[in-house]
Amino acid sequence: MNRLLALMLLAVAPVTAVFAANAAAPAATNAEAVVDKMMDPTQNASAFKDPQAFMAWSNAMADPATSAVMLKRAMDMNNYLRMMNGLMNPASMQNYMQFTDPAVAARWMGAAVDPRFLTGMMGMGMNPNMYGNWMGAPLNPQMQAAAMQMLNPNMYTNMMTVPLSPAALNTMMMPMNPQTSMNWLGAGLNPQTYGQMGQMMDPNAMMKMIPVMPGMPTMPMMVPAR
Repeated sequence: MNRLLALMLLAVAPVTAVFAANAAAPAATNAEAVVDKMMDPTQNASAFKDPQAFMAWSNAMADPATSAVMLKRAMDMNNYLRMMNGLMNPASMQNYMQFTDPAVAARWMGAAVDPRFLTGMMGMGMNPNMYGNWMGAPLNPQMQAAAMQMLNPNMYTNMMTVPLSPAALNTMMMPMNPQTSMNWLGAGLNPQTYGQMGQMMDPNAMMKMIPVMPGMPTMPMMVPAR
């Protein structure tokens, strides 16, 4: 009986450790850094390219503090200008085109049968601390401050003046800049934009894949008889 109890404790210990890690992860998450990364088109897809990064992102999204920061960022028009600048940055192309990398699909196929990943995702849904945090979110000072910001008239004044700001005018002129088109052309021709799939565009890599063909025997020259 004692041996059976010991085996059951050993089997439950890893799951309990995952639950404890998931419970502590939202408290240790820097909500502002997570939201800033989500609003950056040059790196907001990184959470979906790796299962471990997706688990950390899910933990952060389960924290009400992250939603409070998102609400606050959504009321600042300057953040939308930064997002537009990021979309016109060639790095945004690399950010999304890396989904064509077979290594990304391989990582997710491995995670689908990995008990650690499945247990970790289930642990977030079964963690009572997450539900307690959301029940107390309406009384959270950060959430209340974000909600009260909607009643601030200065916010609406800033919304009306941002389109006429120099930063907005520079953003509107970026598509007309020839350098922007050249940067996008360079990113499209760069093999690193496509991850491992980009090796098919690299002439040096292609030459290494082609085996050296042996020399073909020469045919004897036919001399007409006289």
